[in-house]
Amino acid sequence: MLQQTTVKAVAPYFAAFLARWPTVGDLAASPVEEVMKAWAGLGYYSRARNLHACAIAVARDHGGRFPADLAGLRALPGIGDYTAAAIAAIAFDIPAAVVDGNVERVVTRLETIDTPLPGAKPLIRARVATLLDPARPGDFAQATMDLGATICTPKKPACSLCPLRPFCAASAAGTQEAFPVKAPKRGGTLRRGAAFVIRRADGALLVRTRPPKGLLGGMTEIPGTDWTAEGPGREPAPPVPLVVTRLPGTVGHVFTHFPLELTVFHAVAPQGLAAPEGHRWIAEAEIEGEAFPTVFRKVIAHAFAT
Repeated sequence: MLQQTTVKAVAPYFAAFLARWPTVGDLAASPVEEVMKAWAGLGYYSRARNLHACAIAVARDHGGRFPADLAGLRALPGIGDYTAAAIAAIAFDIPAAVVDGNVERVVTRLETIDTPLPGAKPLIRARVATLLDPARPGDFAQATMDLGATICTPKKPACSLCPLRPFCAASAAGTQEAFPVKAPKRGGTLRRGAAFVIRRADGALLVRTRPPKGLLGGMTEIPGTDWTAEGPGREPAPPVPLVVTRLPGTVGHVFTHFPLELTVFHAVAPQGLAAPEGHRWIAEAEIEGEAFPTVFRKVIAHAFAT
């Protein structure tokens, strides 16, 4: 959960998640749809799918216990170099180089490494491997991550409080905020689409589940058009033969690689209308607990408030 998300945002999700699934076996036995519902709002939803797949693999292939070696950890779904190293060091005292964004910042400032990220990652990892204490790799990993999160911050680092200040080349040169050097970001092209908020007289909402792979995979969505640079056209077709009303304004959302703008249409369906293939009705009371990503919660809020 903490990958790409702050501790403040994660804390209530983490507590609720552990209360519901206290063991790996409990998580493995749960339908992935329930996991996605519990994750809704945290973003980067492939993490939830990978977490569930990982739990299944651990329960099925390792008796419910994580493998205590780097190769075994890397072989699990959703676990890359960083996560494998973190588990190895913190859970099993294996001297592995744990490198997250905080550690990258600490090490690039310490050594004034001016190779732009992500190209500098192998160099940073190699340097961490030479610095870590093999007798206390978990403590070292957590200390360096916390140092970056609380003292060696991106802006206005508290160098006067830093225990590494006597050894820090960037601090000595007064160039702390110049590191780490990052490659220029490529701005994503604005995409546009249409979303159809269709409700029955009893308040039920028409929804569908996105494909398991790709952006927002496995999440619940409001039906709509594809998201393209050209947009949905003047009169996009709803998934059911109803007269729809275009609502004023648009809903905006920014993904990692592109911004999105959605035009929202609304319609009221007769009580007996069957959901088209690939769609389903959810009761009004179920809307809050459904696995909607943030963009579709924005769509729903926009429609219900208009």
